[in-house]
Amino acid sequence: MSVHIDSASRLINDQGQGLAITCPHCEVVSHITPSAVPDFTELQARKPRHVGIVYSCDACGAPVFTRYQARMYGPSRVELAPQFTEIERAREKFSFTYLPQEVEALFKEALACFSAGAFNAFASMCRRTAQAVFADLGEGGKLHVFDELNTTRDLAGLSAETYGKLKTILFGTEADPRPNPPLLDSYEAGIVIEVMKDVLYEAYVRKGKLRQAILVRRFFLDETAANLAPISPAVHSS
Repeated sequence: MSVHIDSASRLINDQGQGLAITCPHCEVVSHITPSAVPDFTELQARKPRHVGIVYSCDACGAPVFTRYQARMYGPSRVELAPQFTEIERAREKFSFTYLPQEVEALFKEALACFSAGAFNAFASMCRRTAQAVFADLGEGGKLHVFDELNTTRDLAGLSAETYGKLKTILFGTEADPRPNPPLLDSYEAGIVIEVMKDVLYEAYVRKGKLRQAILVRRFFLDETAANLAPISPAVHSS
């Protein structure tokens, strides 16, 4: 994938037609279009390590600010890294209704770190969230999460490196030789957050919703049975 600014100050991106994000303003998954690109001559003169580009959301028209790492300054183009960093991120959403209090508090902080672009703080909070989950579910729950992680690896086609980081974040402990979670870039952090959401959904939300639905159906079944029950005729004493 090639991303660069040419000598006419145009952003050239091989993925341009398929470039979409969750807009931080309207929170719609939308295509984004470049609206402000730095001047090529000025970039060549200053050669900054990072280049800021403003896109516009095709859904709402709001500006979306991004930052690219500059890889190489050539005579006719400025090569940029293929992945950009979003300066503003849409707030991540999750249903916390069925989560234990400690797990909820830790995962909310993890989501806040992710939305702020603090991906390594996010990884640390994900580890603490996972440890709280394992403490709540017990050893059987921990083994179930490990099985789910292996299934996710196969379904998503994760690379060995990404899977290794995921496993270290979720199952690492302070007793490990290198206790800190591995460093993450924005792409890897995006994978981790989707896996964490899936883990919490399977561990708590799915079970909670199913039990609630069964209770509601049982309530209405009992109500219906009570309404259909024959009414005994009143006995009048003479």
